[in-house]
Amino acid sequence: MLFSKSIFRSLILAGVVLSLLSTSCFRKKKYENPITKDTQQPDKVLFDKAIADIERSRFEVARLTLNTLMNTYDTSEYLAKAKLAIADSWYREAGSHGLAQAEAEYKDFILFYPNMEESAEAQEKVCMIHYKQMEKADRDPKHASRAEDECRLVLTQFPNSKFAPEANQKLREIQEVLAMHEFVVEEFSHHKGAFPAAANRGQALVDAYPLFSRADEALWKLGDSYGHMGPRFVDKSAAAYARIVKDYPLSSYADVAKGKLEEMEKPIPQADPVAYARMKYEIENRTKPSMLSRGLGILSHSPDVTMAAKSGTPSVEGLRPTTPATVPVIVPAAAGPTGDISIQTAGSSTALDNNPDARANPPAAAGAAATTPAAATTPAAATPAATTPEKPAADAAAKTDDTTAKTTGKKKKKKKNTPPPTQ
Repeated sequence: MLFSKSIFRSLILAGVVLSLLSTSCFRKKKYENPITKDTQQPDKVLFDKAIADIERSRFEVARLTLNTLMNTYDTSEYLAKAKLAIADSWYREAGSHGLAQAEAEYKDFILFYPNMEESAEAQEKVCMIHYKQMEKADRDPKHASRAEDECRLVLTQFPNSKFAPEANQKLREIQEVLAMHEFVVEEFSHHKGAFPAAANRGQALVDAYPLFSRADEALWKLGDSYGHMGPRFVDKSAAAYARIVKDYPLSSYADVAKGKLEEMEKPIPQADPVAYARMKYEIENRTKPSMLSRGLGILSHSPDVTMAAKSGTPSVEGLRPTTPATVPVIVPAAAGPTGDISIQTAGSSTALDNNPDARANPPAAAGAAATTPAAATTPAAATPAATTPEKPAADAAAKTDDTTAKTTGKKKKKKKNTPPPTQ
């Protein structure tokens, strides 16, 4: 009896699973860009057949049909639609390989048809390819960085398209993930007492992503890090606290930042009304994650973007490398030598033959000669080697002449003493 009940339950579960699969996995998903023109042209028949295969997830068959259309009817009016449909088939197939192929096909479509309305959609799909592959803030942010670049291209290349508002919101969510990645590093460095590293990360974060949901907390840690770095960074610490008061007036750190500014005897700025209105709108329209989503978020590789901003213009430049504040800034001298080396071509070789080598004089003597005009103009002040460069050569020539004269004299004397030959 118990065995029959277990079999009955397993059959019920199998039926439920099959019903779910039949309604979800094998359900026909409508294609987004169909051609509604009713005609029996052969190229149109091939296109409709490929679209039907894409909607039923027969992607390989659909791509073969679309390639047949493009290779057979090279002057067809459906060439652009067919190329876009090939990219859409890879996008629907998903997977790392499918998404990579879809990105390449979308990029080719934008290159060949930049003025079509579908080019904005293709660029938006490229953004979504990397958006779907984003990981959490404590992991590799390569897909988030690529998604930021691709979504920014939607706004710069197609600012008037219908996909621009959606790309704008996606860009805010992407920058929320990138900012959280930097904030995790700043928080860890601050907790470990590495205040210069924390200040460097925090400064880059608040400058690049002002719409970050925890930008006020990042500014607080930034001001505290500068405060631990000595009196030389007091002004930077005060600037971080003042920015909390001005740009994040509804933050829980605003009153504490005012107290810090009073202790440092620094002026307290007024709250920016635009920033006040933006923070009020964010607080009123912020969606809190449910208990179920929090539980499933632990198992998911995708980041939680529910705290991302809903208003405001996202950063256009993004995160850029910064120089730490502890690195000294070299200010060039207003006047005097800069230490540069100049090279000039000599006009003739007489200067090299007559003048002594500059390395023969020590640097101190050369500097003293340059600073005292009398020593430079008086011949007696110069070194003997510098004034009479020909003297050693003349002495050597005189010795050579004496030697030759003695040898020739000896030869002549020997010639006189020899007896004459006998006849």
